[in-house]
Amino acid sequence: MIMGKQESQKTFSQQIEEKENRKLKALHRNKRSAWSGLGLFGIVGWSIIVPILGGVALGKWLDMNYPQKFSWILTFLIFGLIIGCYGAWHWILKEHDDMKERKNQ
Repeated sequence: MIMGKQESQKTFSQQIEEKENRKLKALHRNKRSAWSGLGLFGIVGWSIIVPILGGVALGKWLDMNYPQKFSWILTFLIFGLIIGCYGAWHWILKEHDDMKERKNQ
């Protein structure tokens, strides 16, 4: 079926308009505010502090039940810090990649 030039242009312009509307909706959906940036700092902080506190709690329990010449609290505090920093670093890299992807769209 052959369309006239005017009909094909109308269809093409409708396609462009639909794509533009989809991109604008996606842009609006992915827009981040200052509050979301502060929330990211909170997530990073919690991802560090939770493993540290878990390590301290485990270390304290081990010090009370299985005393050694070294401190279990200090040992697991350091392990918790390493795990927490790794988790935060992973989270930040993921967010950075998402920002680059949104910028390229």
